[in-house]
Amino acid sequence: MRILIAEDDPVSRRLLQARLEKWGYDVLATTDGEEALSILLAEDAPAMAVLDWMMPKVDGLAVCRRVRSERPKPYTYIVLLTAKGATDDLVAGMQAGADDYVVKPFDAHELQVRIRAGRRILELERDLTEARDKLQFQATHDPLTGTWNRAAITEMLQHELARAAREEIPVSVIMTDIDHFKRVNDEHGHLAGDAVLREVVRRMQTAIRVYDEVGRYGGEEFLVVTPNNPAAAASEIAERIRALIEKTPFDISGGLVPVTASFGVAGKDGGIEVEANTLIGAADAALYRAKEEGRNRVVAAAPDACKA
Repeated sequence: MRILIAEDDPVSRRLLQARLEKWGYDVLATTDGEEALSILLAEDAPAMAVLDWMMPKVDGLAVCRRVRSERPKPYTYIVLLTAKGATDDLVAGMQAGADDYVVKPFDAHELQVRIRAGRRILELERDLTEARDKLQFQATHDPLTGTWNRAAITEMLQHELARAAREEIPVSVIMTDIDHFKRVNDEHGHLAGDAVLREVVRRMQTAIRVYDEVGRYGGEEFLVVTPNNPAAAASEIAERIRALIEKTPFDISGGLVPVTASFGVAGKDGGIEVEANTLIGAADAALYRAKEEGRNRVVAAAPDACKA
């Protein structure tokens, strides 16, 4: 773990640095609060800091306040090093944002215990953050393909439609369905079917724009939300995806399997307001027509199909 030391007294600074390095920490030392503040507000800031209360330019309390207000995450654990031992002073330090304090001249054993306590807190926070991020990912992503799930992609569409209404810009969606997917499962097994779903997503993601989003809508159906894009342009994206899926057979256990998909496209222009379900319903109806007309094709909904 990296620790920043901010101490203007050279003897105290060298002693502090030597102790921390002996205990296995990677130490970054500075002599004033201004430089300490610059380091702690950077993206790669150390996770912990030991700050002298009284420093040139910017004191330790001011550093604490700035760090707490300007860089709340990821959390920086701050220990104040101070000659002030009065209760009111210590309370002021903690209210400024310090997590702990050590009175100068410091006792090495006390410092080690307080640094170790801070490290445990930081490790606990890291574990909780990772667990939260994992749960959030699971709540918004399809576990098989890794793309957005139905709830998440629908919420994204609602967000884009609200933004489009404010800015009077178009939004389009592409509904995709893998042709004869049941046949893949029946003839090659469900593991092969899972591999096909994952590869379809991979090919879709190579064909869309960086600000388009793909979500698994259900079964072998996928929804692409393409903001600031009219239906005609979305149809071109759908055609790129269709061609990529058809172009190369899918390599699964048991051999190469040809796969195609059908597409329904619907969009709203900048002058109308449309509900998410209306847009999705129009794309789904266009997809149904693509299936009826022979599959492996792109069909766009009529403009009036997307009116609320």
